[in-house]
Amino acid sequence: MARWEPDAHGRMTAAAITLFTEHGYDNVTVAQIAAEVGVTERTFFRHFTDKREVLFDRSNTMQNRVVGLIESAAPGDPWTITIDAFREMSDDLFNGLHARSRQRQRIIESSGELQERELLKMAALTTAITQAHLERGCDAKTSDLVARVAASVFSAGFRRWVHGSGRLSDSIAEVDVELRALIARPGSTAG
Repeated sequence: MARWEPDAHGRMTAAAITLFTEHGYDNVTVAQIAAEVGVTERTFFRHFTDKREVLFDRSNTMQNRVVGLIESAAPGDPWTITIDAFREMSDDLFNGLHARSRQRQRIIESSGELQERELLKMAALTTAITQAHLERGCDAKTSDLVARVAASVFSAGFRRWVHGSGRLSDSIAEVDVELRALIARPGSTAG
């Protein structure tokens, strides 16, 4: 019998990403991931609902962190509160994970199924941010707009970061500055 090794969750995540990279997402099974780590499929399913979730297991943590930061923020501008929450969450959860995030992004970009899953996760995040602002007393239209645009700023910053270098929070700030400059340009409003 094999000796029990700690952090089965982390080992399965690392093994899955390696297998997806080497063989393609569609060509890897849960059985292969489990075998690579020396666990049973049953153990895999105690940690993940399916093989897609290996790539999205941090989504709930990310969402809870962003929403918690919004909820605990001092009164202020909803936009700044939200962008600051994304930046702080990024420093907390993505520090030291640039290579893994880049690899993960390549896998997602190679599969329509995974791109759809990512869009669903971002939609859930947007809904949660909207709700957090509503609970802070922000009106519905502003809450919805801030959540949708801030989630897009995060997504654009994330793509820049995984295809570039530096810190994710800096990439988010960069996109925020560019968006503000674009909006401030003369003639940029609809007439």
